[in-house]
This record gives sequence, structure tokens and C-alpha cells, in this order.
Amino acid sequence: MYEGMITFAIALATSFTATVPVRQLAIRLDMLDWPGPRKVHSAPIPLLGGLGIYCGAVLAIVLSMDGQPRGQILSILAAATLLLIVGTLDDRGLLHHQVKLFVAMPLAALTLLATGVRVHVFSAILVSGWANGWASGWGPTLDAGLTLFWLVGVTAAFSILDHMDGLTSGIAAIASFFFALLAMIHGQVLVATLATAVFGASLGFLYWNFNPAKIFMGDGGAMFLGFMLATLGAKLRLSGTSRFAVWMIPVLVLAVPIFDTTLVSISRLRRGLIPFTSAGKDHTAHRLANIGLGQGGAVLALYGVGAFFGMMALLLGRAALAKGNALVAVLGLAALIAVIGLELSPYERQTGSAR
Repeated sequence: MYEGMITFAIALATSFTATVPVRQLAIRLDMLDWPGPRKVHSAPIPLLGGLGIYCGAVLAIVLSMDGQPRGQILSILAAATLLLIVGTLDDRGLLHHQVKLFVAMPLAALTLLATGVRVHVFSAILVSGWANGWASGWGPTLDAGLTLFWLVGVTAAFSILDHMDGLTSGIAAIASFFFALLAMIHGQVLVATLATAVFGASLGFLYWNFNPAKIFMGDGGAMFLGFMLATLGAKLRLSGTSRFAVWMIPVLVLAVPIFDTTLVSISRLRRGLIPFTSAGKDHTAHRLANIGLGQGGAVLALYGVGAFFGMMALLLGRAALAKGNALVAVLGLAALIAVIGLELSPYERQTGSAR
């Protein structure tokens, strides 16, 4: 617990202080996010804030990894650094936007797979379930595929979540807090270290990013946070918890970005658009703002949703199998009703790609 507090403090202080010179650097390099029809801000805002988050998280992790598997930590940081660089180049307009989705994110995910980071869902089901026997050999292969899907999907979800002041940094702070808490409860020192570092770095940046934002994290920062949180979900191991809860808990902790991506994907596909290339004001936060909450209210509402689902993840980790199934069924039904309700609410229905 004491080590976690030190890691958090280093990340918080570094991110908070580093964001100031990073903002000045962004202005000097003319890395600004200009207002436009698909944007909610009315004045140019400096980008590059992800560099401040990165400095805070990486410094805290490096200073706290005494006695922990250095090879795996360095692989995680190398993959996350790749995404930060690619996202920053995309913010600068130097790369085609699909490079990050179809090249950088899969490459980062494969880097983790090569070091042994993967979910254990199918292998656990096939070994102990109905398919015990020859089919159990498919478990590791299916787990590798699911790991790739999870890492790329969550990273991409955070990439498109970054559309309103304080939203991504706040949701990342909440999610990493619950990952840290779960890891500490179950004695996972490495996951707790990574989570507390992300928590502190996100919270330090949030001060500058909350409405009205003085700096944006840019795609580099969003992809860095998304990948780190996806990694935490993949590495989380909960002792004494049902197999069903083990794979559902990371989904609940990251419910907000997963829900938002699901909503906009369904909505855009219904209108004949490609979800990740048709930017617009049709995200969850935009729709909540349109029904009267405003930008600040919409972001705070999603903070509340993130905290609620984080607490549900803690509850699921301690629930019996039957109660856990019932809890997930109720939450799933509520999410479905929310998708339908928000799809019927007022929002901007773009008809073409914004890129």
C-alpha cells in the first residue's frame, strides 16, 4: 500500500508539472486543435498533453519496478511508447489515420503477446468445461486472438472517446483506480504498480484538461492511456473468483469507453458509415449534453457511470456465481436500454466521413 502511494504521488506530481512546459511546446510547434464543425471547443487548444501523462506514468513505473519482471514492464512501456509516437504523428497530420488502427495498435498488441501477456478465458473454459480433451488445445490460440481483440479494441475505444474536455483523462483515472484497488486486494503487485502510475498521471493531467480545457492530450495520449488500461485488464488475475467474473470484471471497469464505442458503432453502421473513420458529435457525451446536461454535466454523468460500474466490478468479484450472472444480466439489459434511448435522443447525424 505504501509503495502504491509513492508511485501515485510521483506520477501525479510529474504529470501535473510537466504539462505546463508541454503546453508551451505545443504552442511553439503550432500543434493546436482548431475549432470546426465536428468540435465542441470554440478556440484553438494546444495538443501534445499526452506527453505529460506519459512522463508521469513512465517515471513512476521505472522508479517503482524494483524486484518486478523488468522484461515484461519494458515491453509494455515500449509498446505504449510506439502508440504515443504514432498518435502524436497523427495529431500532426503526418500519418494516415488508419495507420494507428491497422498497424500501430496490432503491433503493440503483438509485442505484449510475445512477452506472455494474454487473457485466460477460453483455456480455462475448455480445460475444465464440456470440451475437456482434444478441444482444450484450442484454448491458448483462442486466448491469443481474444487478447489481440481486447488490446486493440480498448485502445481504439479510448482514441475515439477523447472528444470532450476532461472526459478521457477522468474516465482513465477512475478505471485505473479500480484496477489498482482490485490488484491490491488480490496481491498483484505489478498490476497495482502500473495502475497507480496511470491513476496519478491521469489525475495530474485532469487539472489542466477539465472544462474549460487548457490543453488536450491528443490521440497520442488517448492511445497511451487506452493501451495501458487494456493491458491492466489483460493481466488482472483474481484469486478465489469465478471464471465468469474474471473476464467480466475488466469489462465492467472499462464500461464507459466500451459502451461509447458500441453505441457509435451501432449508430454509424445503421447510417451506412464506417465507425472509426466517421468522426462527429454522436458520442454518448454529445447526446447527454444535448438533452440538457451540457458539456460539464455530461462529463460528470459519465464519471458517475464509470464509478458505478467500477463498484459493480468489486461486487462481482465477491459474488456467488448465480448472483454474479444475475448482476451481469441486469447491467447488460440496462446497457441495451441505454443504447436504444440514446439512439432515439437528439444528436448530429453526420452523413459522411469527416476525415
